[in-house]
Amino acid sequence: MSDPVMSSSATTSSSATTSDPATTSDPATTSSSATTLTRDEVAYLAHLARIDLSDAELDHLAPQLAVILESVAAISAVDTTDVAPTSHAVPLENVFRPDEQRPSLSPEDALAGAPEVEQQRFMVPRILGEEV
Repeated sequence: MSDPVMSSSATTSSSATTSDPATTSDPATTSSSATTLTRDEVAYLAHLARIDLSDAELDHLAPQLAVILESVAAISAVDTTDVAPTSHAVPLENVFRPDEQRPSLSPEDALAGAPEVEQQRFMVPRILGEEV
């Protein structure tokens, strides 16, 4: 399919709001139902997203996108005027320990088990060429 918007097979609906998307206003805002998507509307959205969909993919995606829109509509219908905005469902506290100095290994103890040591550092085989 060369252009999902201009495809004649994508304009199968007889609804006035879903005629050829190239000659009408944005189908996403002119749909007669917020939860029903036509093949034309899916083709238009695919065109906007620069996704080339086959006829079979348009038929397959239209009902799936309609389910997503129905879910969003159901969530949008919930009255949240008395609900404070949150980033988490439960309050969180800083889970990090304080950054305090504690005893640790001395350089000699840390390097004691190393196969090779040079200038108080672990000596490892060179993995890059001589390019520096």
